[in-house]
This record gives sequence, C-alpha cells and structure tokens, in this order.
Amino acid sequence: MSKSASPSPFGQDGLSPDSAGHSLNSLGTFALWFGANIVVTTILTGMLLVPDLRFTTAITTVLIGSLIGAIPLLLVGLMGQHTGMPSMALTRRAYGPVGSQMISLVNMGVLIAWSCIQALLAGMSLNYAIEATTGYSNLPLMTIMCESIVVLIVLRGHLGIEKVERWAALAMAGLTVIVLYQLNQHYEVSALFDMPVEARNGITLGIAFDIVIATAFSWISSAADYNRNCKTPRIAIWATYFGYIMAALVAMGLGATISGLSILNGMEQTYDPTRLLAGFGFGIPAALVIFFSVMTTNVMAVYSATLSCMNVAPGMSFWKPALAIGLVTIFGALIPGILDQFQNFLLLVGALFIPAFSVMIVDYYLVGRDGYRAELLHARRQLGRPTAKVAIGAYLIGASLAAYWAIIAPPPFGASLPVFVITGGLYWLGVKLFTRPNPSISQT
Repeated sequence: MSKSASPSPFGQDGLSPDSAGHSLNSLGTFALWFGANIVVTTILTGMLLVPDLRFTTAITTVLIGSLIGAIPLLLVGLMGQHTGMPSMALTRRAYGPVGSQMISLVNMGVLIAWSCIQALLAGMSLNYAIEATTGYSNLPLMTIMCESIVVLIVLRGHLGIEKVERWAALAMAGLTVIVLYQLNQHYEVSALFDMPVEARNGITLGIAFDIVIATAFSWISSAADYNRNCKTPRIAIWATYFGYIMAALVAMGLGATISGLSILNGMEQTYDPTRLLAGFGFGIPAALVIFFSVMTTNVMAVYSATLSCMNVAPGMSFWKPALAIGLVTIFGALIPGILDQFQNFLLLVGALFIPAFSVMIVDYYLVGRDGYRAELLHARRQLGRPTAKVAIGAYLIGASLAAYWAIIAPPPFGASLPVFVITGGLYWLGVKLFTRPNPSISQT
C-alpha cells in the first residue's frame, strides 16, 4: 500500500477553472472586501474631501460614488465566479494572448509598486506602536518583517488569504469602533456638522465624486482573482457590494472625521488617527488600525501580482512567482523616497486600468460570452471573434483620454467615469462595425 503524498505547505492556485476553490461564503466574501478597502489610501481620500466640502456632503458623496463605482468591480468579480478564471486570464478573450500578456505585465508592475508602498506604510505603523511601547525604533526592520508576513500568507494561496482576511477584518472593525469612540470622547465630533467650507485641496463636488469612483475602479483588476472562489453568483454580487460599500463609508468617513477635527483644533490637517489620540494614550489602537488595513490590502496585491505573472508564463508553480515577487517587494519598500511618487502612481493606475477593464466588461456582457472557457488558457490565437485590434484601439484611446484629463486638463467632473463609458462604447461600436462572428474556435 503506497503512502499518500503529504499535503504541500504552498498554495496550489492556478489559472484554470479547476483551481478555483469555491470556498468563499457570504461572510468570507464580505470580510475579504471589507478588509481590502479599509486602507490608508481610502482613509486619505476621506481626508481630502473635508473641509473642501461640508461633512454631510462628503459622506453622501462617498455613499453615492461607492454605490456606482462598485458596479464594474462586481461585474468583473462575477465573470470570475462564472468562469473560474482570474482577472488577467479573462483579458485573453478580448485582447488575445499577446495583448493579455502585455496587460498582465503592466498589472504585475503596478501591483508590485503598490505592495512596496504598502509595506513601508505597514512598517511605519508597526514601528510607531513598538516605539511607543518599548522605546525601540527600527523602520527598515519593521518594514521587512511586515512584508515577510505578507509573503508567508500569500504562499499559502487563496485559502490562507481568506482565513487571515476574516480575522483581520474583525480586528479592524473593532479597533475602528474604539478609535471613533475615543475621538468622540476627546473631541467635539458634532462640530463637524457646522464646520465651514474651506478650499484647501482643490476638491469640488465633481472631483470628489470622481475620486470616490476611482477608488472602486482601482480594485477592478483583481476582482475575479478572489470572487472566482465564491460559492454562488449571489454571494459574488451582494457580499462584495456590501463589504466594499461598508468599508468605503467607514474608511473615508474616518478620514473625513479626523481631517475635520484636526483643522477645528488648530492642528496640521491629517488622516492619521494616531496623531489625534497619541496624547490621550490611545495612539497604539489607532496605529494598529493603519497596520492591519495596510497588511490586508498588501496580501491581496502580492497574490494578484502572482497570478498576473502566471498569466505571462503559464505552467509555473504558484509558489515560485509568489516568493520572487515577495522578495522584490521587500527590497523595493526600502527604496528611499518611494512615497514621494504616490500621487503619480495613482494617476498611472487610473490611466492604465479603467479603460482596459471597460473593454473586458463590454466584451463579456454585451458582445458575447463565447470563448470564455478553459480552452482560452491554452489558445495561441483568439477564440471566436477576432476583436484584439478593436480592443487595443479602444483601450489606447481611453488611456490617452485618461492621461490627458488627469495630467494636462482635468475636467471639473473628473475623468474616471467618462473614460470608462467612452472606452466601452468605442469598443462595442468597433466590434459591431469591423468584426464578424466566427463560430470556429482555433487553438493553433
């Protein structure tokens, strides 16, 4: 009787539908997206809205913008649940294998850069908590420790991430309640409702709406990576929707609250609750909110970068790119001045990925679902409709518009939603005018 093989300590995640675990129930999916979106950058977004807008107007904008912005996120996640394939593998249908590999390379680069920034932010939060407790400070060491934990979690695959995200989301929710309670105890939170409007960050109502939508759009490229594991389409839709929206309201609301209180009390405007509560003995819970938020998001970034790498070079074992990307992010986080490029990084994300996934959503839901099968992963040409040229053309126009509006001539209403709609419309029109249905499926 032969010995059964011992289970591998590494995740066995892959691109094929067979590797989708369908392990996420409603609570797990809610926790995943709740934990993903309570992050420093989302809190920072809330800070930008106040005092340029009234506090109530800012919160209303967050709610409406999130309700709208999360819809494309849901649609891509639902594609993953239907097909069992991750986001980058799904781009093969509209863009072809070569176009998909190029998008995957860009996505991998962006996620690695994002992970480096997140690792540094996590290290800063952990370093503050340890320094406040023991007096010891070593930012490079804390940064390396944080990212090493991230890599170990990712190596376990989606099952490891799902377990960690549940507990981390619960911890963040509890810590956030403590922080908000202490803010209310030590500051006059009710004064925020009467706080006068003041132009500080150049944020108008239209731009605020665009920023909130862009925050949701920033998750599109990873949505199918996780929701492919949802047990049912209903879970993929509603648990994701409520998890994301609740997190946006909590995180941006926290940022707006902290921003307003810091200004009302004559302090430097900030999004960091640690600065407001450190003097009252509650700096550590505030720092831990930041720490957990960054860690949960960083795990998802490294995991999605790994799947992107596997789409470029199929056949690799999951742990090899996961480990390599993890090591790159550990050393990348130590690059001096990396945070100085954060604003430019956000502009790059919007320009590159909003139009890319607008094309993919239109292709799947409006043009046709033929070809979205496992054979897509092995084809060396497009399956079915020859749409790659149309897709790339629509994408280039959309990316150019996004870059022009974001960098050269920002419109008063923002660029994210118009770019998404225009790119998708151009692709749909191009397919109707320049391609013909092809019932044959070529895998040569």
